[in-house]
Amino acid sequence: MKWILLAWAVIAPGIMQGQERPRSVTLINNVRIFTGKDAAPFSGNVLVTGNVITKISTGPIATDRSMNTTIIDGNGQFLMPGLIDAHYHCMFANVTQVVAMAKDYGFVVLMAARNAREALMRGFTSVRDMGGPIFGLKDAIDAGVTPGPRIWPSGAFISQTGGHGDFRLPYEVPRAANEPLSYTERIRAAAIADGADAVLLRAREQLMAGASQLKLMAGGGVSSMYDPLDVAQYTEAEFHAAVEAADNWGTYVTVHAYTPKAMQIAIKAGVKCIEHGQLADEATAKLIAEKGIWWSLQPFIDDEDSNPQTGENREKQLEMYGGTDNAYALAKKYKVKLAWGTDALFNAKNAARQGARLVAMTRWFKPVEILQMATKSNGELLALSGRRSPYKGKLGVLEEGALADMVLVNGDPIQDIKLLADPEKNLSLIMKDGIIYKNLLVQK
Repeated sequence: MKWILLAWAVIAPGIMQGQERPRSVTLINNVRIFTGKDAAPFSGNVLVTGNVITKISTGPIATDRSMNTTIIDGNGQFLMPGLIDAHYHCMFANVTQVVAMAKDYGFVVLMAARNAREALMRGFTSVRDMGGPIFGLKDAIDAGVTPGPRIWPSGAFISQTGGHGDFRLPYEVPRAANEPLSYTERIRAAAIADGADAVLLRAREQLMAGASQLKLMAGGGVSSMYDPLDVAQYTEAEFHAAVEAADNWGTYVTVHAYTPKAMQIAIKAGVKCIEHGQLADEATAKLIAEKGIWWSLQPFIDDEDSNPQTGENREKQLEMYGGTDNAYALAKKYKVKLAWGTDALFNAKNAARQGARLVAMTRWFKPVEILQMATKSNGELLALSGRRSPYKGKLGVLEEGALADMVLVNGDPIQDIKLLADPEKNLSLIMKDGIIYKNLLVQK
């Protein structure tokens, strides 16, 4: 906590007054560098100027020793790109669904700010937010009001009536044309849209608000009240309306879906990414690979982080969990473009275990493959937003010219990836955008 306060005491006043922060220089010597691209780390040194990596070298790097220069001895520790969570819900990760729906919205926002700060201190320097009223928190982080990761916002998740994003109570249906929006619609958590014209309108609203990509609900969900897991939601024409809106803005649509039918309708309409997909079959996995679709698949199994549901939702949950092993097997068989994310939702304990969810991936992948997925691969998915990306520069890799987001691990996560499950103990340095938020090493 003291490292956060120290960083903010230095940088926040200038940012809040609209001033450009001083062009700082940070030289990190004597580290083992994992680029995110290469499987094997190498010993070297890294120079950061402003918010960009300007030099990586196996030999000494000359730099001045002015007051704006910080020189850090990495003591042979493991330097890697900042971690990226490709499926996160910043606003709702650490509060229960009852709190999100019933508490004063200001309380929910403050809890979200706390969650964002904690995510950054777990080493997650970027997240792709997959639905929620996130724009205010993102702006506050970017302006230096509160610390947190870079956020790629989807805005409200767009859902059909009775779909995975419909949180209305039964007495609110039917809704007359002149009746007000429901609470979740008013706070921009969800956008209920039926028919291609309505989907087009809601899609454009999210883009107007600053969405870097659009999120639509294509099939049944585990935690939602009305939709069985097997149902397909939205027609091809409705999906295509959102796809056209996104394409006109130079970005893409991703969809929540578990079943082959839901995924295939969405893919046929032109979506570029599938979220979840645990119940995919062989034909769907092959289609995903042939079309070059991204598959953002989460390690959902019935373990200590399963966040068990009750009643019918528990039955849906177990059915979905039962497909996870096969989904990863298919993804590997067809060599799809695979992303990793936690989808932590309505559970503070799970939100705090982002690193532990990386460790869970050892059920299917080698540690080095997991690290590459949570850095380079996820960074490539973020780049799919094109010019709608809120941050200009390359992420997920350590290379000259890339943005300076990185973490230093006291140990080798390629040999022992469990180190990332305890970031407070094992992360010695956290840098985002060239700013040091945590540093337990000696500065010169």
